[in-house]
Formats: sequence, structure tokens, C-alpha cells
Amino acid sequence: MAEHALRLSGIGSTIFAEMSALAVRTGSVNLGQGFPDEDGPAEVLEAAVAAVRGGRNQYPPGHGTPELLDAVIGHQRRHYGLELTRAQVVATTGATEAIAAALLGLVDPGDEVVVLEPYYDSYVAMIQMAGAVRRPVTLRAPDFRLDLDVLAAAITPRTRLILLNTPHNPTGTVLTRAELEGVAALAIEHDLVVVTDEVYEHLTFEPPHVPLATLPGMFDRTLTISSAGKTFSVTGWKIGWASGPEHLVAAVEGAKNWLSYSSGAPLQPAVALALNEHDAFHEALAADLRAKRDRLCAGLADLGMTVHRPAGTYFVTTDVSAYGYADGRAFCAALPERAGVVAIPSQVFYDDLEEGRHLVRWAFCKRAEVIEEGLDRLAAARSLRSPAAG
Repeated sequence: MAEHALRLSGIGSTIFAEMSALAVRTGSVNLGQGFPDEDGPAEVLEAAVAAVRGGRNQYPPGHGTPELLDAVIGHQRRHYGLELTRAQVVATTGATEAIAAALLGLVDPGDEVVVLEPYYDSYVAMIQMAGAVRRPVTLRAPDFRLDLDVLAAAITPRTRLILLNTPHNPTGTVLTRAELEGVAALAIEHDLVVVTDEVYEHLTFEPPHVPLATLPGMFDRTLTISSAGKTFSVTGWKIGWASGPEHLVAAVEGAKNWLSYSSGAPLQPAVALALNEHDAFHEALAADLRAKRDRLCAGLADLGMTVHRPAGTYFVTTDVSAYGYADGRAFCAALPERAGVVAIPSQVFYDDLEEGRHLVRWAFCKRAEVIEEGLDRLAAARSLRSPAAG
């Protein structure tokens, strides 16, 4: 018990909770946490209301409601040509639970998990909870491309799986087919499972997203994770899913049964409707986000930041070293008082602290007027430079 407590002692509040609370406390524009301030399709929202009023308020099947499972099957067939059965899909409480259940269900204490760095913060917590060891492969500025030689060097005889995130949060990188083919070759060579977090699958701006499971030889060793939150702007619903070969899906479900068992009873049929009938929503959303990305990137560049333009997701990364702060966390801690804006320091997503030290993540999944207000406040600030820098 003491060893378990020690292992979890570094897990506490997330940076998102910390910075969002700071935004509320200071009345700042929140360009930090990645949640949109506009809701998804009205018909989908009404479907959830109808399900509540129609009595769908008790535990749904732990595996997922039939209509949601069928909608995921239809989505994967329609968009990617993947053929699934209901036994090859499981509903989860968002992608976060799917990732947690995948790690708990597939990894034993002492196993190694190769993960792209910078990484979404729940990856670190869940690898710790599984008793595993993370082996980061760093996507380095300015291009944040995957170095396949570095990936190959990170794999050891104790490697159990690769945790892959594309489109990638926080950098906005979308892995190319060539990069994915390199990942596939290494997974096959070393007989590894790959867990793919694809929650931004429909929110890319130039290169299209390619699911790893569609590459030759990869379906049987790939667990694909996604959710409705980002695709349909319902992040608070927490309806996600994992799909793939039955043995991997069963491992996820076995762990998930002891986490939430089931959730979102009236939301699952509404998400099914979204998946079946509302592709136009996420197509329009991607176009809208592209325009907002371009506006935020231009505005931050005008302020003297080095801007790394993303190819997908909700986020743009900037280098703020020109402002004289010791690191991005110090810059973000001072920003609410100096400018009335909140952002997220990227260094919290790194083991290689020097690589992420002066990087800051900004969210553009906001109304256009919110982005303009944030940029206006930054431009109006007396100075964004550290007082210690003179």
C-alpha cells in the first residue's frame, strides 16, 4: 500500500483546472483550456432532451447502447473503409476513460509505454497508475515531426505498446502516411500493440487524418479511440469509444467495468444521431477553426511571438522566450494580471523540460469575438515582458 501511495503521490490537479480557475478568479479571457463556447447541432441536443424525457435515464449496457455501437460501426466504414462488429466497439466515458482503460487493461507493472512528447497530461497519470514506465519520443520545434529513428531507439524488450496521438495535442501536428507507415513497420517488427488517440480526427486543416488501423497489417494490433466531444462540440457529454480487434476491445471493457461501468444513458442515442446524420457539422467546424487558427496565429505573431502553425486540433503553440521569462509557466502565471488572458504552459506536457520550457499553448476553439478580445487585451497590455528582464 505504501508503494502504491508513493507511486501516485505526484498526481494531483491538472494544469487545465489550475489555469481555468485562474481565468475565473481574474476575469481573464480563457484561451487555455480546449473547450468550445458554442454548442453542437441543435437536433442532436434535442435528441438528448428527448431521451431524458423518454425515460432513458438508467444504466445503459456497459458495452454501449446498440444504436451508438452501430453508429460507430457506420462511421468507421463510411470514413475509413473499416468493417467492424458490435463486439469490436465499446462505449466509454469520453476518450480519457478509453485511454485509462486501455492502459490498465493492456499494460502490466514494469512494462514500457512509448508515447509522443509533448503529451496530453492524462497519459502520464494513467501510465503511472498502471505501474508502467513511459518512454517519451519528442516531437521537436519548429516542425514537430516524428523522428522514426528516435522512435525505434525508444523500443526495448520491455516495450508493451505505443500510445500514439494524431492529430496531436498540444502541437497540432498531423502525422503523415509515411510517418504512420514507419510506426506500423516498427509495431509489426516488435509485435507491439498501438493505442491511437484520434479525438481530433475530423478537425484537420491541410493534410487529412489517416487512421493507423487502415494500414496493412495494423488492424489486428491497433486500438482506435475517439469521442463525440471535439467532433460535435459537446465536450461535457464525455461519450467516447474504443474500436479494434475483439481481444483488445475486451481488455478495455474489462478495465472500464471497474471505472465507470456505464455512463451517459440519454447522451449515447444523441451521439448516435450525430454520427449518422451530421457530418456536415464537423466539416463546417473544421473550416471555421481553420479561419480562427489563422487569425490567432497572425495576432500572436504581430505581438512578437514565434508561432508554430498547427495542421489540426484546437491549439497553436508559440515560443515566448523573447519576453524574458524563465519559462512558459512563469509567463502564463503573470499573463492574467498583466493582460487579462489565460494560456497553458506547454512545459507541463514534457519530460524534456528544456525542449518545452518557453512554449505556450493557446486555444482557438472560441467565438471569433473572444479571440479578438484576447488579442486586443494582449496588444493593450503595457508590456508582456518580464519585469526582471528590464
